[in-house]
Amino acid sequence: MADEKNTDFKEVQVQESDKDTKVVENDKKEDKDEYENVCYVCRRPESRAGKLIRAAKDIYICPDCMQRSFDSMNAFNFSPSDLSGMDLGDLSKFPNISMINMSDINREIPKKQKIKKKKEKKQESKFDIKSIPPPHIIKAGLDEYVVGQEHAKKVISVAVYNHYKRIANQTSDVEIEKSNMLMIGPTGSGKTYLVKTLAKLLDVPLAITDATSLTEAGYIGDDIESVVSKLLADADNDVEKAESGIIFIDEIDKLAKKRNTNQRDVSGESVQQGMLKLLEGNEVEVPVGANSKNAMVPLVTVNTKNILFICGGAFPELENIIKERLNKQSSIGFAADLKDKYDEEENIIKNVTVEDLKNFGMIPEFIGRLPIIYTLDALTKDMLIKILKEPKNAILKQYKKLLEFDEVELQFDDAALEVIAENAMKKDTGARALRAIIEEFMLDIMYEIPKDDNIGRVTITKEYIEHTGGPVIDMRSVLSLEQKTGNL
Repeated sequence: MADEKNTDFKEVQVQESDKDTKVVENDKKEDKDEYENVCYVCRRPESRAGKLIRAAKDIYICPDCMQRSFDSMNAFNFSPSDLSGMDLGDLSKFPNISMINMSDINREIPKKQKIKKKKEKKQESKFDIKSIPPPHIIKAGLDEYVVGQEHAKKVISVAVYNHYKRIANQTSDVEIEKSNMLMIGPTGSGKTYLVKTLAKLLDVPLAITDATSLTEAGYIGDDIESVVSKLLADADNDVEKAESGIIFIDEIDKLAKKRNTNQRDVSGESVQQGMLKLLEGNEVEVPVGANSKNAMVPLVTVNTKNILFICGGAFPELENIIKERLNKQSSIGFAADLKDKYDEEENIIKNVTVEDLKNFGMIPEFIGRLPIIYTLDALTKDMLIKILKEPKNAILKQYKKLLEFDEVELQFDDAALEVIAENAMKKDTGARALRAIIEEFMLDIMYEIPKDDNIGRVTITKEYIEHTGGPVIDMRSVLSLEQKTGNL
């Protein structure tokens, strides 16, 4: 009986193994059908290198690399008679092709560097105008996650709607320009979060990059085209899908021209110049699965004509430039105002003009390719309290859900929320400070609660936040008694 059981077990194992093998083979077949073949030497895809020659197994060589191999043979006086008895599949015997190691023949190209084949173009439009949500629907979706910033949400909703209408109607006799945007707002006002939420609502590829990491080609740092590479990666290397995505470039103010310097500005004005062709809409060659071009990374051509670019930055010194301009204007003539009229004005950033941005250090050509400029308000104490409570994925809702898993109710006193908001205001980092503050006082609670199964409710008090007292803890027996009393 034991032998029969062992035999049956072995048969099951063999069957499972066969199934796994078939799954792997099917996956490889799907990959071959879905992704382009790439030259093993120069790493160019078939769409760029031309028809590839299959050398051995999954190794493909482009005509250019093959020709260079033959040229090397001629340079070394390699006669055709030397080919007799040579296995032509063994390319390692060719001179100057030492990089091809046949013992490493099973090494596959990483999936992140594979390029999806372009699908046959259909006559109908890529976008159905009826499926594009109108501005009020987009804004309603943003309202569920983003507190305040009504003007910014309205502007971005209209701009995005017009952008995708433009893509859907490219056959129109009137050429409509891209609605690239520049959003200006203090640190932590929700610039990145707004764009992330937008991309999630529209279900389009999104790439977020930091402008401080970009440098002119040839210098240490990410190439300018790397922003498109990130978008391509988010689109699963589907070029067509990426060509209708969104790219958000944060910290754009760090690209301002450096003043009073004689050194080459490789991460400032030069990057602005280099980004012009991307913003305008041109075909660019970008590396696949890497941040910079090199010989071992495939390159693919991406058209940025329909890619929506949104740039964001805090522009910390811009307020002074605006105040200086407004004070200069208001101090001329008999009806001149006081010179310090605008010094105490809140959200003075709303008065920004293109000229102010030029004075800040942004080049005119760059600003000209960002036709829609809008600002975000600095977060007030009331807005921070709303951010804590109201959004769909509010911070307090997240912690309440975490404690629910332990069957514990979490509550916050209104006075406690005010103290949290006040402490966040002092840090001057916007909404980002809220998470840090809450993590600090929630650490001990989340550590201690799993120890005692009798705990039924925890109430965060003002005293606990100010370190003058502790939270209010109610046991399950007390809660059940309250429920019974309430039912009576």
